[in-house]
Amino acid sequence: MQLRFTQVDAFAERPFTGNQACVMPLTEWLPDSTLRAIANENNVAETAFYLPDASGAADFELRWFTPAVEVALCGHATLASGHVALGDAPGRQRVTFVTRRSGVLAVERAGDGYALDLPAMAPTASELPGLAGALGAVPEAVLMRGHDYVVGVFARPEQVLELKPDFRALAALPGGDVLVIATAAGGEADVTSRVFAPGAGVDEDPVTGSAHAIIAPYWAERLGRAAFSAHQASARGGRLKVELRGDIVRLTGGCVTVIDGTMHL
Repeated sequence: MQLRFTQVDAFAERPFTGNQACVMPLTEWLPDSTLRAIANENNVAETAFYLPDASGAADFELRWFTPAVEVALCGHATLASGHVALGDAPGRQRVTFVTRRSGVLAVERAGDGYALDLPAMAPTASELPGLAGALGAVPEAVLMRGHDYVVGVFARPEQVLELKPDFRALAALPGGDVLVIATAAGGEADVTSRVFAPGAGVDEDPVTGSAHAIIAPYWAERLGRAAFSAHQASARGGRLKVELRGDIVRLTGGCVTVIDGTMHL
């Protein structure tokens, strides 16, 4: 069997920045064990698989896998999937994806890049024993969205940049595959963040769309405006425009294709 794959740098303006995603269009679903093995072989933050949606709910059905697990939501790999799907259909402006746990997501052309709409998922004040020790610094506030997302809010962006997390301790936090977001106002953009998900096989994620769907409601309220710029300060780095539109968070950024290839199974 031969499968087409495209490796895309998402939320990027040039190659080797932003977050890597492998996008693999299919004609039918392969066994989950095969999808996991492919994602592990690709060894990037996410591999996205999509195929035509037979239900009529959207243009395509979409799933995402890290090298270790299937995830409920991935923003950058959805943006990358939109980049590939719209690249295959130059006359189209918008494409939709139905997902198994995050509803229908849309990607549309926006200038030289793309706009992605994700559900706004406002976190609430909480406590998580062990978080400060695992991050190596004490946040001024801790927020959570369910058991999947934890936000540590810091007073200064420099504190976020200087974090040296204990990834094993982060992976041992309640929930195991919890995604931990460290964030502060200011820096190279209105908001600076870093994101860690060692329990899901990604110690530090380069640029995370779903994390901004979590922090957008919080920062929109604190900054006093619905739209702001964001910098995810990973080694690769990424920049996004973020806008809260009611119960939707619109993320805008670029995509760059870096590899077109064929996988042989």
